[in-house]
Amino acid sequence: MRVVVVGATGNVGTSVLRALSAEPQVDSIVGVARRVSDWHLEKVEWQAADIRSSNLVALFEGADVVVHLAWLIQPSRDHAELRSVNVEGSARLFDAVAEAQVPALVYASSVGAYSPGPKDRAVDESWPTDGIQSSFYARHKAEVERLLDRFEQDHPEVRSVRLRPALIFKREAGSEIRRLFAGPFLPSRLVRKEAIPVVPDIPRLRFQAVHSYDVGEAYRLVALGDAAGAFNIAADPVLDPPELARLLDARTVPVPAGLVRTVADLSWRLRLQPTPPGWVDMALAVPIMDPSRARKELGWEPRRSSGEAVLDVLAGIRESPGEETPPLAADAGGPARAREIATGVGRENP
Repeated sequence: MRVVVVGATGNVGTSVLRALSAEPQVDSIVGVARRVSDWHLEKVEWQAADIRSSNLVALFEGADVVVHLAWLIQPSRDHAELRSVNVEGSARLFDAVAEAQVPALVYASSVGAYSPGPKDRAVDESWPTDGIQSSFYARHKAEVERLLDRFEQDHPEVRSVRLRPALIFKREAGSEIRRLFAGPFLPSRLVRKEAIPVVPDIPRLRFQAVHSYDVGEAYRLVALGDAAGAFNIAADPVLDPPELARLLDARTVPVPAGLVRTVADLSWRLRLQPTPPGWVDMALAVPIMDPSRARKELGWEPRRSSGEAVLDVLAGIRESPGEETPPLAADAGGPARAREIATGVGRENP
C-alpha cells in the first residue's frame, strides 16, 4: 500500500507518519510539505509541494490513499493567505485526487467545523457543520466540508473520510503550539503547575482534547480500512474549569466570557499574541462531541486521557523537545525568539 500524507511535518502529520511507518501493510509513504524534513523514518520519502500551485496529480498517481492535513493557522492577520491554502488549496487537492484516480481520500476536519451546540450533552456526526462565523478557522473548516460534500457527490468511486478531532496535543508539538497560539512573549518556564495557581471559570468553557499519537492511530485505521464518512475523535474526560483545576492542582476563579474575549481582542490588536478573539468564540460555542462511532466502526480507542494530552503539551512548551521537522523544531522561532518578533506577531508563520 502507498499512502501520500499532505501536511506531513506538523503536530498531526508526524504522528500519522509514525503510525503508518509501523504498519506492515504500508509499503511506501510520501510525506508532502512546503518545507521538507531531514527526519528519517522508515518507508517515508519526502516531497516538497504547495497545494496552491504544485502538480499534485503527479504526486498522487499510484497512491492508494491520500491523507490531507495541510492547513494554515498563521498568519492570522492575512485572511487572503489563510484562505488560499485552507480553502482554495483544499479544492485543488480534491480535484487532483479525482484526476489521479486515487481510491481513498482522508481529510482532516475538526470540531471547529460544527455549528454552535450543547455543552451538557454530546452530539454525533449529524450535527450541522456551518462553523462559528467569527472564527476564520471554523469558517474555513465548514467551507471545506461543503467542498467535500460536493466531491463525494461527484466522485462516489472515491472512498471519502473526514475526521473531526478535538484539540490535539503532544509534547513534541509544544514549541509549535506556543508559537502559533501564545506568541513569543510567553515565558516557557512559567508553563508549570506551580506557576498556574488559578483556572478561569468561564461560562461554557467545556472542551475536549486528544493526544496526537492517538489521532495518528485513527488516521492509520481509516487509511487501511473500508470506512467512509465522518468520525468524531476525542478522549475522555471532557475538560471544564473544575477538571482543569484538579489536573493542575489549582483553584477556579469566575471570569466573565466577555472579559476574556476583550482581553484576547485587545492583545491581538496590540500584537502581543497571535490569536484573534474568534478562537475564544469557537471554544465557547462548539458542542461536545460523541466519539462512539469511531470506537465502534474503526475500533479506535485512545490510549491517553484528555488530561494526559494537556499535561504532555504543557511539558513540551516548557521543555521544547521539538521534532526533526521545520514546524516542530525547537529553535524554529530563532534565537531568543527573535525571528517570531521580527516577522510580526500574527503576521507571518515563522
